[in-house]
Amino acid sequence: MRTVLVFVCALSLASAAAAQSTLSGVVRDEAGGIVSGASISVLGPDGVEEQTVSGPDGRFTLTGVSGGSFTMIVRAGGFAEWSESVTPGESDVVLKLAGLFETVTVTPTRSEKRLGEVPVSVNIIEKETIRQSPAVVADDVLRQVPTFSLFRRSSSLSSHPTAQGVSLRGIGPSGVSRTLVLVDGMPFNDPFGGWVYWTRVPMESVDRIEVIDGSSSSLYGNYGMGGVINIVPSRAAQRTVEFKTQYGNHNSPKGDFFASDVWGKLGVAVEGSAFDTDGFPIVAAAERGIIDNNAEVNFQNFNGKVDYRANEGLSVFFRGGYFSEDRVNGKIGEVNDTQWTSFGGGVRVRMPDQSDLQATVFGDDSTFHSTFLAVTAPSATVASRSIVRLATDQNVPTTAVGTMVQWSRAIGLNNFFSTGLDWRRVDGDSLEDAYITTPGAPIIPPTAPATLSLRRNSGGTQNSTGFFLQDVISVNNLVLTLSARVDAWKNSDGHIIETTVAGTPGPGNRPELADRDDTVVSPRVAALYRVSDRVSVWGDLGWGFRAPTLNELYRQFSVGLVRTLANEDLGPERLFGGEAGVRLEAARNLSLRSTWYDNTVKNPISNVTIGTNLQQRQNLGRTRVHGWQNDAEMRLTPNLRLTGGYLFNIATVTENDANPALVGLYLPQVPKHRGSVGVSYSNPRYVTLVATGMFFGRQYDDDLNQRTKPGETEPGLPPYGVLDFSASRNIGRNLEVFFGVQNMFDQEYYVQLQPTTTGSPRLVNGGVRVRFSGR
Repeated sequence: MRTVLVFVCALSLASAAAAQSTLSGVVRDEAGGIVSGASISVLGPDGVEEQTVSGPDGRFTLTGVSGGSFTMIVRAGGFAEWSESVTPGESDVVLKLAGLFETVTVTPTRSEKRLGEVPVSVNIIEKETIRQSPAVVADDVLRQVPTFSLFRRSSSLSSHPTAQGVSLRGIGPSGVSRTLVLVDGMPFNDPFGGWVYWTRVPMESVDRIEVIDGSSSSLYGNYGMGGVINIVPSRAAQRTVEFKTQYGNHNSPKGDFFASDVWGKLGVAVEGSAFDTDGFPIVAAAERGIIDNNAEVNFQNFNGKVDYRANEGLSVFFRGGYFSEDRVNGKIGEVNDTQWTSFGGGVRVRMPDQSDLQATVFGDDSTFHSTFLAVTAPSATVASRSIVRLATDQNVPTTAVGTMVQWSRAIGLNNFFSTGLDWRRVDGDSLEDAYITTPGAPIIPPTAPATLSLRRNSGGTQNSTGFFLQDVISVNNLVLTLSARVDAWKNSDGHIIETTVAGTPGPGNRPELADRDDTVVSPRVAALYRVSDRVSVWGDLGWGFRAPTLNELYRQFSVGLVRTLANEDLGPERLFGGEAGVRLEAARNLSLRSTWYDNTVKNPISNVTIGTNLQQRQNLGRTRVHGWQNDAEMRLTPNLRLTGGYLFNIATVTENDANPALVGLYLPQVPKHRGSVGVSYSNPRYVTLVATGMFFGRQYDDDLNQRTKPGETEPGLPPYGVLDFSASRNIGRNLEVFFGVQNMFDQEYYVQLQPTTTGSPRLVNGGVRVRFSGR
């Protein structure tokens, strides 16, 4: 009997010890709302670190935690870091809202730094802001940042993919981005053309988006000339499932999901989204004809990621994804579709000397297809916009591979040094079938017969290699950043092969184009000085760089009546610029930032008018983009928050020997004034309400600053403003209902002229978000 009692007691003690080796709890904010996606780390007496992420219900569990006390650190976007000594068992966490400059960012220096310690203008859109937005695509969320714009005013819901290039502060507005977009640290821009498929972003799984407004070529090279947008996905959490389903007007269903689990050292996450809509007309009602129909989009997106953390010094990951999109572009028979497969993987190692080594490999394989239609000019017998014919049918297959290696180490107490090397190869062709009106064929509206006249295969290969160095020096209240990068790029295997239907070479046939290469250096020096705990000033000077894309070199296209030719002789763009700013935390809950910037771009690539309804991509002489940027954030209570931003921007041509008439004119698609203001109230016991107003000033539609909206005498696209609104409420622990409206007052605003097209009308949606988190 005594032996049995001893055995039972021993078993009870073992069970108690096992129970004490588990740490669990719930992460909440000061208002009592759950905080999902928070990073939880524990550091025990033996120095071993364990990590996890809070689930959709805010809960977290760490198993295998050693007994005794240890330090637990909790980080979440928008909240101040929480750190306390705890023991195994139940340990709930209450996070306080962070001051604007306490937020941690990784993009400006390619390493973790607090926002108040980096000498650059950064905007961070947190997970909750994304989820509370009524937008169904990522670019409509980003539009609340005044420095952000696509080439034209339209949303990716209705714009052709090649018009979705992103511009920050109006640096080089065109369908090609001057801004590098990253997801999980890997390039997200289309490798052939540089534009961005914003529908590829599964918004339900985004943890935060970091927007760096200043030139970042000294670290990121090509595309980083105008800034960087880094989309950071959520990490895997234990037995987590989130599903969001919604329905909107224009027959627009959408579904998003994120599911993940962690088994010891292995984490797995899958994410995806699907959307369909009947769309809406984009040609202004006064000009709309029988050939015009709705702009529609249907897309599906699926990604999977596997993380393995062998120990605190070694982790590896693999990520793969598939994307498919089909569009109707607002005219009968004018469509485009895209299929894209991507992959990436990497390793991160903590070296014996406590330095950090990272390596990433990534690749893309995509095919873009698009048709372009010619509209028959009106006459005494032909009504306006009543007949179209097929003009061009394009297929653009592209493959790209790349790699990145980065090493960093703290040197003493004051220096953080990093260096890296990256390489990328892009191979692509624009396969075009050109058509003419069938001679003698009867014209039957709305589609006229067309005959194949020419086949064109134009493309090539681009290799780019970059090497960078950076040193961040911190001495007392001064943070000095020195960085420089060398980029070498080469275009090879260039060709334009034209064949007529008779099998003879076409007029532009050039089977072999000369190789082109260049090497550029992009240095940067920046400094930040903390005047006090609440005030800091900063400034920088730097150079930027962007090589022409294969799209600009080899692919031509049409918009309305205007045809734009490629130009294989294009050279690289170069930027020299500077910024100066002040950050002020007037109170714990009030943050202000004001930034002046001035950038000169040499040889910017632009669409230049060379004839009636004919343009060509050319290197202009010089442009200057300068202005004043202001941001403010006020948290009146833990539940009530106010935000605002304003951008005054002047973008003009300052030098152009080829066409002096352009000197002094404004760059098209860059308004002088942009602003936004937002108010949000969030109380998890009752409701979350968010309202955001955005204002966009007048901007020109063409390089000559002459196109005028019908009925107006002043050239350009008129200014406009819109209001977005959303409301949501939690019902129990696992269910949330929501409702949202974009462009609440159905404001009609203009996107381009010839023809006159308009942006998104009122868009209404509502649905539910379901969360499950098991342990």
